[in-house]
Amino acid sequence: MGPLSALAIAGAGMAAGFINVVVGSGTLITFPTLLALGYSPLVANVSNTIGLVPGSLSGAHAYRKELTGQRRRGVVLGTCSSLGAVIGALLLLELPGTAFRHVVPFLILIACTLVAFQPTLSRWLAPSGRPTRRIGHRGQLLYVAVFATGIYGGYFGAAQGVILISLLAIFINERLQRLNAMKNVLVMLANLVSGTIFALSGHVSWEVAGILAVGSTVGGQIGGRFGRRLPQPVLRVAVVVVGSAVAVILLV
Repeated sequence: MGPLSALAIAGAGMAAGFINVVVGSGTLITFPTLLALGYSPLVANVSNTIGLVPGSLSGAHAYRKELTGQRRRGVVLGTCSSLGAVIGALLLLELPGTAFRHVVPFLILIACTLVAFQPTLSRWLAPSGRPTRRIGHRGQLLYVAVFATGIYGGYFGAAQGVILISLLAIFINERLQRLNAMKNVLVMLANLVSGTIFALSGHVSWEVAGILAVGSTVGGQIGGRFGRRLPQPVLRVAVVVVGSAVAVILLV
Protein backbone atom coordinates (compact mmCIF):
# COMPACT_ATOMS: atom_id res chain seq x y z
CA MET A 1 0.00 0.00 0.00
CA GLY A 2 1.38 3.38 -1.02
CA PRO A 3 1.32 6.51 1.15
CA LEU A 4 -1.48 8.13 -0.89
CA SER A 5 -3.69 5.07 -0.49
CA ALA A 6 -3.01 4.99 3.23
CA LEU A 7 -3.85 8.70 3.49
CA ALA A 8 -7.10 8.20 1.56
CA ILE A 9 -8.13 5.33 3.84
CA ALA A 10 -7.26 7.31 6.97
CA GLY A 11 -9.24 10.32 5.74
CA ALA A 12 -12.22 8.14 4.85
CA GLY A 13 -12.04 6.50 8.28
CA MET A 14 -12.01 9.86 10.04
CA ALA A 15 -14.99 11.10 8.03
CA ALA A 16 -16.86 7.85 8.66
CA GLY A 17 -16.18 7.98 12.40
CA PHE A 18 -17.55 11.53 12.53
CA ILE A 19 -20.66 10.81 10.46
CA ASN A 20 -21.44 7.54 12.25
CA VAL A 21 -21.58 9.27 15.63
CA VAL A 22 -23.63 12.26 14.49
CA VAL A 23 -26.00 10.50 12.09
CA GLY A 24 -24.85 7.15 10.70
CA SER A 25 -23.88 5.97 7.19
CA GLY A 26 -20.12 6.38 7.47
CA THR A 27 -19.71 3.05 5.69
CA LEU A 28 -20.86 4.76 2.50
CA ILE A 29 -17.60 6.71 2.59
CA THR A 30 -15.16 3.97 3.55
CA PHE A 31 -16.64 1.10 1.53
CA PRO A 32 -16.52 2.86 -1.88
CA THR A 33 -13.05 4.17 -1.04
CA LEU A 34 -11.75 0.65 -0.50
CA LEU A 35 -13.41 -0.58 -3.68
CA ALA A 36 -11.83 2.27 -5.64
CA LEU A 37 -8.42 1.25 -4.28
CA GLY A 38 -8.87 -2.25 -5.70
CA TYR A 39 -10.07 -4.31 -2.74
CA SER A 40 -12.73 -6.95 -3.36
CA PRO A 41 -16.23 -6.25 -1.98
CA LEU A 42 -15.90 -8.98 0.67
CA VAL A 43 -12.47 -7.86 1.88
CA ALA A 44 -13.58 -4.22 1.82
CA ASN A 45 -16.72 -4.99 3.82
CA VAL A 46 -15.15 -7.10 6.55
CA SER A 47 -12.05 -4.88 6.88
CA ASN A 48 -14.29 -1.84 7.04
CA THR A 49 -16.45 -3.32 9.80
CA ILE A 50 -13.42 -4.16 11.94
CA GLY A 51 -11.77 -0.81 11.25
CA LEU A 52 -14.83 1.17 12.34
CA VAL A 53 -15.21 -0.62 15.70
CA PRO A 54 -12.79 1.72 17.54
CA GLY A 55 -14.62 4.71 16.07
CA SER A 56 -17.92 3.35 17.39
CA LEU A 57 -16.37 2.87 20.83
CA SER A 58 -14.96 6.38 20.69
CA GLY A 59 -18.32 7.88 19.78
CA ALA A 60 -20.19 5.93 22.45
CA HIS A 61 -17.69 7.18 25.05
CA ALA A 62 -18.14 10.77 23.86
CA TYR A 63 -21.89 10.41 24.47
CA ARG A 64 -21.51 8.80 27.92
CA LYS A 65 -23.39 11.62 29.73
CA GLU A 66 -26.44 11.03 27.55
CA LEU A 67 -26.31 7.32 28.44
CA THR A 68 -26.94 7.99 32.13
CA GLY A 69 -29.99 6.05 33.30
CA GLN A 70 -30.18 3.88 30.19
CA ARG A 71 -28.33 0.82 31.51
CA ARG A 72 -31.26 -1.62 31.44
CA ARG A 73 -32.39 -0.35 28.04
CA GLY A 74 -28.86 -0.75 26.73
CA VAL A 75 -28.56 -4.32 28.01
CA VAL A 76 -31.86 -5.47 26.48
CA LEU A 77 -31.52 -3.69 23.15
CA GLY A 78 -27.79 -4.40 23.01
CA THR A 79 -28.49 -8.12 23.32
CA CYS A 80 -30.98 -7.91 20.43
CA SER A 81 -28.52 -5.99 18.27
CA SER A 82 -25.63 -8.37 19.05
CA LEU A 83 -27.62 -11.52 18.33
CA GLY A 84 -28.79 -10.07 15.05
CA ALA A 85 -25.23 -9.11 14.10
CA VAL A 86 -24.11 -12.72 14.54
CA ILE A 87 -26.65 -13.86 11.97
CA GLY A 88 -25.84 -11.00 9.61
CA ALA A 89 -22.11 -11.68 9.71
CA LEU A 90 -22.61 -15.38 9.02
CA LEU A 91 -24.92 -14.55 6.11
CA LEU A 92 -22.29 -12.29 4.60
CA LEU A 93 -19.66 -15.00 4.76
CA GLU A 94 -21.90 -17.79 3.47
CA LEU A 95 -24.38 -16.27 0.99
CA PRO A 96 -24.23 -14.07 -2.13
CA GLY A 97 -25.24 -10.55 -1.22
CA THR A 98 -26.83 -9.24 -4.44
CA ALA A 99 -30.48 -9.82 -3.53
CA PHE A 100 -30.16 -8.39 -0.02
CA ARG A 101 -28.17 -5.38 -1.19
CA HIS A 102 -30.92 -4.45 -3.66
CA VAL A 103 -33.31 -4.05 -0.74
CA VAL A 104 -30.96 -1.81 1.28
CA PRO A 105 -31.79 1.55 -0.41
CA PHE A 106 -35.50 1.04 0.20
CA LEU A 107 -34.92 0.13 3.84
CA ILE A 108 -32.97 3.36 4.26
CA LEU A 109 -35.68 5.46 2.56
CA ILE A 110 -38.28 3.94 4.88
CA ALA A 111 -36.05 4.77 7.84
CA CYS A 112 -35.70 8.38 6.67
CA THR A 113 -39.48 8.67 6.37
CA LEU A 114 -39.84 7.35 9.91
CA VAL A 115 -37.37 9.95 11.18
CA ALA A 116 -39.09 12.80 9.34
CA PHE A 117 -42.54 11.92 10.69
CA GLN A 118 -41.39 10.60 14.05
CA PRO A 119 -43.12 13.29 16.22
CA THR A 120 -46.48 12.56 14.58
CA LEU A 121 -46.00 8.80 14.76
CA SER A 122 -44.89 9.03 18.37
CA ARG A 123 -48.04 10.89 19.38
CA TRP A 124 -50.11 8.32 17.52
CA LEU A 125 -48.39 5.37 19.21
CA ALA A 126 -48.38 6.84 22.73
CA PRO A 127 -50.92 5.34 25.17
CA SER A 128 -53.60 7.87 26.00
CA GLY A 129 -52.70 9.99 29.03
CA ARG A 130 -49.34 8.29 29.60
CA PRO A 131 -46.96 9.32 26.80
CA THR A 132 -43.84 8.59 28.80
CA ARG A 133 -44.58 4.85 28.97
CA ARG A 134 -44.70 4.30 25.24
CA ILE A 135 -42.27 1.39 25.18
CA GLY A 136 -44.49 -0.72 27.51
CA HIS A 137 -46.49 -3.39 25.70
CA ARG A 138 -45.01 -2.36 22.36
CA GLY A 139 -41.52 -3.22 23.57
CA GLN A 140 -41.50 -6.63 21.92
CA LEU A 141 -41.97 -5.00 18.52
CA LEU A 142 -38.99 -2.72 19.15
CA TYR A 143 -36.86 -5.68 20.26
CA VAL A 144 -37.66 -7.56 17.05
CA ALA A 145 -36.93 -4.46 14.96
CA VAL A 146 -33.56 -3.90 16.67
CA PHE A 147 -32.72 -7.58 16.19
CA ALA A 148 -33.54 -7.32 12.47
CA THR A 149 -31.45 -4.14 12.21
CA GLY A 150 -28.59 -6.03 13.87
CA ILE A 151 -28.81 -8.64 11.09
CA TYR A 152 -28.56 -5.86 8.54
CA GLY A 153 -25.71 -4.26 10.47
CA GLY A 154 -23.75 -7.49 10.60
CA TYR A 155 -24.30 -8.04 6.90
CA PHE A 156 -23.47 -4.60 5.49
CA GLY A 157 -24.27 -1.84 7.97
CA ALA A 158 -24.54 1.30 5.83
CA ALA A 159 -27.11 3.61 7.50
CA GLN A 160 -27.62 1.11 10.31
CA GLY A 161 -27.59 4.12 12.64
CA VAL A 162 -30.28 5.91 10.61
CA ILE A 163 -32.60 2.93 10.91
CA LEU A 164 -31.90 2.49 14.62
CA ILE A 165 -32.46 6.10 15.62
CA SER A 166 -35.75 6.17 13.71
CA LEU A 167 -36.94 3.07 15.56
CA LEU A 168 -35.83 4.35 18.95
CA ALA A 169 -37.45 7.74 18.39
CA ILE A 170 -40.80 6.17 17.54
CA PHE A 171 -40.96 3.65 20.40
CA ILE A 172 -39.19 5.52 23.21
CA ASN A 173 -40.21 8.89 24.61
CA GLU A 174 -36.77 10.47 25.10
CA ARG A 175 -34.75 13.43 23.87
CA LEU A 176 -33.24 12.69 20.48
CA GLN A 177 -29.70 13.21 21.79
CA ARG A 178 -30.17 10.47 24.41
CA LEU A 179 -31.53 8.18 21.73
CA ASN A 180 -28.58 9.04 19.53
CA ALA A 181 -26.29 7.98 22.36
CA MET A 182 -28.11 4.64 22.61
CA LYS A 183 -27.94 4.28 18.85
CA ASN A 184 -24.16 4.65 19.02
CA VAL A 185 -23.96 1.85 21.60
CA LEU A 186 -26.11 -0.50 19.53
CA VAL A 187 -24.09 0.17 16.36
CA MET A 188 -20.87 -0.35 18.31
CA LEU A 189 -22.07 -3.72 19.62
CA ALA A 190 -23.20 -4.88 16.17
CA ASN A 191 -19.84 -3.87 14.67
CA LEU A 192 -17.90 -5.46 17.51
CA VAL A 193 -19.73 -8.79 17.29
CA SER A 194 -19.66 -9.03 13.51
CA GLY A 195 -16.07 -7.77 13.45
CA THR A 196 -15.02 -10.56 15.81
CA ILE A 197 -16.55 -13.13 13.46
CA PHE A 198 -14.91 -11.51 10.45
CA ALA A 199 -11.53 -11.52 12.22
CA LEU A 200 -11.68 -15.30 12.24
CA SER A 201 -12.74 -15.59 8.61
CA GLY A 202 -9.39 -15.01 6.92
CA HIS A 203 -10.81 -12.29 4.63
CA VAL A 204 -9.52 -9.28 6.57
CA SER A 205 -6.88 -6.85 5.36
CA TRP A 206 -5.39 -5.95 8.73
CA GLU A 207 -3.41 -3.11 7.20
CA VAL A 208 -6.63 -1.47 6.01
CA ALA A 209 -8.46 -2.23 9.26
CA GLY A 210 -5.66 -0.69 11.32
CA ILE A 211 -5.60 2.56 9.34
CA LEU A 212 -9.39 2.82 9.45
CA ALA A 213 -9.31 2.20 13.19
CA VAL A 214 -7.03 5.18 13.81
CA GLY A 215 -9.01 7.48 11.53
CA SER A 216 -12.43 6.42 12.84
CA THR A 217 -11.34 6.85 16.47
CA VAL A 218 -10.33 10.45 15.86
CA GLY A 219 -13.47 11.11 13.84
CA GLY A 220 -15.65 9.53 16.53
CA GLN A 221 -14.31 11.85 19.20
CA ILE A 222 -14.79 14.93 17.02
CA GLY A 223 -18.27 13.79 16.02
CA GLY A 224 -19.23 13.12 19.63
CA ARG A 225 -18.27 16.59 20.76
CA PHE A 226 -19.95 18.29 17.82
CA GLY A 227 -23.04 16.08 17.60
CA ARG A 228 -23.95 16.54 21.26
CA ARG A 229 -24.39 20.27 20.67
CA LEU A 230 -26.83 19.90 17.77
CA PRO A 231 -30.45 20.94 18.50
CA GLN A 232 -32.99 18.15 18.00
CA PRO A 233 -34.58 19.66 14.85
CA VAL A 234 -31.14 20.03 13.25
CA LEU A 235 -30.22 16.45 14.16
CA ARG A 236 -33.50 15.20 12.70
CA VAL A 237 -32.92 17.05 9.42
CA ALA A 238 -29.34 15.74 9.29
CA VAL A 239 -30.56 12.15 9.68
CA VAL A 240 -33.11 12.56 6.88
CA VAL A 241 -30.74 14.34 4.49
CA VAL A 242 -27.80 11.99 4.99
CA GLY A 243 -29.98 8.89 4.91
CA SER A 244 -31.70 9.97 1.71
CA ALA A 245 -28.36 10.72 0.07
CA VAL A 246 -27.11 7.26 1.03
CA ALA A 247 -30.20 5.63 -0.50
CA VAL A 248 -29.73 7.56 -3.76
CA ILE A 249 -26.06 6.56 -3.93
CA LEU A 250 -26.94 2.90 -3.44
CA LEU A 251 -29.69 3.04 -6.05
CA VAL A 252 -27.32 4.54 -8.60
